[in-house]
Amino acid sequence: VRLVESGGGLVQPGGSLRLSCATSGFTFSSYSMRWYRQTPAKERELVATIGNTGSMTFYVDSVKGRFTIFRDNAKNTVYLQMNSLKPQDTALYYCNAQGTLSYNVYWGQGTQVTVSS
Repeated sequence: VRLVESGGGLVQPGGSLRLSCATSGFTFSSYSMRWYRQTPAKERELVATIGNTGSMTFYVDSVKGRFTIFRDNAKNTVYLQMNSLKPQDTALYYCNAQGTLSYNVYWGQGTQVTVSS
């Protein structure tokens, strides 16, 4: 099983980034997908969730209207489009897969997002 995040980097406030999480080794279409983030000062926080078919999404209040989670089941990839980025969005962003037909949970290694001028 592999979850590989990419797309992080340094961006100025107000800018945009698109994170990708390419997966392999499990039946992607049977898993809901999540993006979490974590900083040294805070516990890991759930940012966004998307159901296995893509019809259901959830966002933490702090990112609503700015972030969009979407998935491509043909490419086994989930994305997080982040717009209007703020310094408080700076964190290590993790991709997470949770089985809908099993109790399996998988994590990626994380990608760093830094929002700074």
